[in-house]
Amino acid sequence: MTTKNSLILVTGGTGFLGSYLVRLLVKKGYRVRALRRASSPMDLVQESASEVEWLEADVTDIVALEDAYQGVTHIMHCAAISSFHPRDAERLQKTNVDGTTNIVNLALDFGIQKLIHVSSIAAFGRSKTRPRLDETSKWVQSRGNSRYAISKYLSEQEVWRAHAEGLPVAIVNPAVILGSGFWEAGSPRFFSQIDKGLKFWPVGRGGFVDVRDVAQFMLHLLESDISGERYILNAHNASFRELFELIANALGTKPPPIKVTPLLAEVAWRVEWLKEKLLGAEPVVTKESARSSVSSFYYDNAKSRSVFGFQYRPLEQTVQEVAAQFLEAKKEGMKAKVLAF
Repeated sequence: MTTKNSLILVTGGTGFLGSYLVRLLVKKGYRVRALRRASSPMDLVQESASEVEWLEADVTDIVALEDAYQGVTHIMHCAAISSFHPRDAERLQKTNVDGTTNIVNLALDFGIQKLIHVSSIAAFGRSKTRPRLDETSKWVQSRGNSRYAISKYLSEQEVWRAHAEGLPVAIVNPAVILGSGFWEAGSPRFFSQIDKGLKFWPVGRGGFVDVRDVAQFMLHLLESDISGERYILNAHNASFRELFELIANALGTKPPPIKVTPLLAEVAWRVEWLKEKLLGAEPVVTKESARSSVSSFYYDNAKSRSVFGFQYRPLEQTVQEVAAQFLEAKKEGMKAKVLAF
């Protein structure tokens, strides 16, 4: 169990989820040490930055990590890379898998009281024969698994291995995390793209969750005696068409008009691949992202709702609040924004 004297180490402290978690921990009165890269912008943690002990360290740097663990009692491991581009395969392995290996091995060495690991719904594996998933769903090896999904599955295995060796752990598997942040990165980019007149909506569907709900659930886990459990964090299962229409309505613009079918998605990623090879242009979609966007899965959140009396913010509320901040940001030169807890 944590106390206000506990020292919480947050990896990826300036990232999208990590920044919200840092702000929440500070708000709740915890002592926080957070890792960041030297090049990491501090825009998302400005309001709490002075109350956090910042260390420049990468999860792949074992020497720097050893210094970061001094006096730490609990760890919130958020640092990871998300990419669907083939060129990032080595980085995904090094950061997501090898980095997690470093985190849990040092946690065992330093006698850390508890580690909360941020995984992903992608870590369950994707198979067309299994469209509904819950925490009992086992990894499925299939062509539908992206390199990112494989890296998150393997990183989970490192956490479970450390748990078997005596480390108290809990894992969260968030759906697509929505919230305000940098408007040209991650899910906030949905808002900037639709505002610019995005033309396409893919036929796929999946799960979506507010970034604040993920951070708050992780705090509940930190403060509980729960160990050896994983939780799907998902507020709502919806199609991309539904999500894009909600965003367009909230922004006061037209939703994307053109449906992207699986066939069109296959054509699109091949065209983008060719443009990259011939012109050096950054692809709008890759094979993995295109196929992911037209696949449909349902993620059961019953287990997460069964503990702490936890309730999710409605998807409509999240979209409305993020859209309002996006419209403010447009007037301020696209300044990064964060949602209030």
